[in-house]
Amino acid sequence: MVEEVQKHSVHTLVFRSLKRTHDMFVADNGKPVPLDEESHKRKMAIKLRNEYGPVLHMPTSKENLKEKGPQNATDSYGHKQYPANQGQEVEYFVAGTHPYPPGPGVALTADTKIQRMPSESAAQSLAVALPSQAKADANRTAPSGSEYRHPGTADRPQPTTMNSIVMETGNTKNSALIAKKAPTMPKPQWHPPWKLYRVISGHLGWVRCIAVEPGNQWFVTGSADRTIKIWDLASGKLKLSLTGHISTVRGVIVSTRSPYLFSCGEDKQVKCWDLEYNKVIRHYHGHLSAVYGLDLHPTIDVLVTCSRDSTARIWDVRTKASVHTLSGHTNAVATVRCQAAEPQIITGSHDTTIRLWDLVAGKTRVTLTNHKKSVRAVVLHPRHYTFASGSPDNIKQWKFPDGSFIQNLSGHNAIINTLTVNSDGVLVSGADNGTMHLWDWRTGYNFQRVHAAVQPGSLDSESGIFACAFDQSESRLLTAEADKTIKVYREDDTATEETHPVSWKPEIIKRKRF
Repeated sequence: MVEEVQKHSVHTLVFRSLKRTHDMFVADNGKPVPLDEESHKRKMAIKLRNEYGPVLHMPTSKENLKEKGPQNATDSYGHKQYPANQGQEVEYFVAGTHPYPPGPGVALTADTKIQRMPSESAAQSLAVALPSQAKADANRTAPSGSEYRHPGTADRPQPTTMNSIVMETGNTKNSALIAKKAPTMPKPQWHPPWKLYRVISGHLGWVRCIAVEPGNQWFVTGSADRTIKIWDLASGKLKLSLTGHISTVRGVIVSTRSPYLFSCGEDKQVKCWDLEYNKVIRHYHGHLSAVYGLDLHPTIDVLVTCSRDSTARIWDVRTKASVHTLSGHTNAVATVRCQAAEPQIITGSHDTTIRLWDLVAGKTRVTLTNHKKSVRAVVLHPRHYTFASGSPDNIKQWKFPDGSFIQNLSGHNAIINTLTVNSDGVLVSGADNGTMHLWDWRTGYNFQRVHAAVQPGSLDSESGIFACAFDQSESRLLTAEADKTIKVYREDDTATEETHPVSWKPEIIKRKRF
C-alpha cells in the first residue's frame, strides 16, 4: 500500500545514511578508527533523531509489524535500531496528516477542513461498508478523533447503492461518506397521445414537403408530381394547384412578412409565387444542382436555400441577388433553418456534419461532427435556445450559440427525414420506413410510436414520411408521405394520465457523446 512504500523508502534512506556515517569513521589507510560502543550508539541516536525523527516511525499496519518482527533489530552493519517508545509495546496506527473536507462536493476551506484522527469504532464501521479490497487498509485505526476519511477516498468511485455511511462516536453520529449517485432521467412531462383522424389524397406522386400559412386557414404541399397544391386546413379540400416546376418539388414555405410563397425543387429552380395572382414573380438562379430545402429569415427579407451542390445560398428576396454562398460542406446540404438570434443559419448535410453560420460574414462559426451518418433534418425549439438534429444513428439535442451537446434521443432506428416540435415540448420524428416517434423534448422520453397504414392500393414499400409540421394552433399535426397522401393527426381528447400512464423508470442516463 502507499504507506508501506513510503516506509520502505524511508528505511532505504536511513540505511544509506548509516552507511555514509560508518564511512566517516574509516581512516585514510582503510582501517577503522576505534570508537567505544557507547559513544557510537549515542551519535547514531542523535543523528537519527535530528534528521529522520519526523518520518522514521511511519504509519504501518499491525499485521506488517508481526511479519517484520520487532523494530529494534540490527541492520547489516550490526547497529541496533531503537524505536522512539523503547520499553513499551510498539503499535503504529494510521494517522491522517492532511486536512480534508467533511464530505464529497464540499470545498476545502479554513472553515470546513477536518484534520482529526479516527476512533476505533468509527474505523471498524467504515471497514464493514467499504469494498472487500479496501478492508485490510480500513482496519488501521487511530487513538482519537470523531470523523474518518480513508486515504484515497476522493479518487475511488463510490458504489451507487450506498447512500451514506454513518459512524457513531460516543453519542454523536456523523455522515462520513455520501455516495455520488449517477445522473438519472427526470420524470417526463405527460403528453396525450396523438391519433390519426384524416387522410387527404390528391397528389399523383410522393408528397415531399409541407407548410402551414401564418393565418392557419390553409396549408401547402409540394410533390414528386411537380405540382404545388394548396388545401383548406379545416375541411382538407383542395383549393388550388400551382404548376411551373419541371421536377420534384422539394421545399415550400409561406412568408409571414408578405403574401408570397417560395418553392424549390430538383430542377435547380427557386421560385417566388405571388398568391394574389397565383403566378411566379421571381426566380433565384445560382444553384448548380437540385435544391433540397429552403427557409425564410424571420425578421429580414432574406431567403436561404440548400442544395445537392454542397452549398447553401443567401438571397435578397426583393432584388433576387445572391448575397452569400455558404461553402464548407463536402456533400449535399439536406436541410437549412434560420432564426433571428445568432447563429442565424443552421445547415445539416450528407457529409454527417452540422454547421452554424455567421450570416453577416457568410462563414462558418461552428462545425458539429458528432453524427456518424447523414443529417437530413434540423428543427429549432420555438421557446428554448436549443435545437435538434436527426440522423439514422441518433437524434441529438444541442444548445445555442456554440452547439453544446445536450443529449441523445435513441430508439428511432431508421433514416429520419423530418423533425418538428411544438411549444409544449412534443418533438416528432418521421422516418423513411413510415414510422413516427413522439418524444418529450426535455427528457428525451419516447412516449408514442406510430406506424399508420398506407393508402389502399399502395405498396407497403411506399410507407415513408418525408415531412411533417404542426399547424399554427399546434392542435393538428400534418405529415407528407410516400403513399401520395397527407395525414392529419390530433391529440386524443379522451386520454388521461390514468388511461395512458408514463411507463418511466429513473434509469441511469448514458452520457454518450457520439
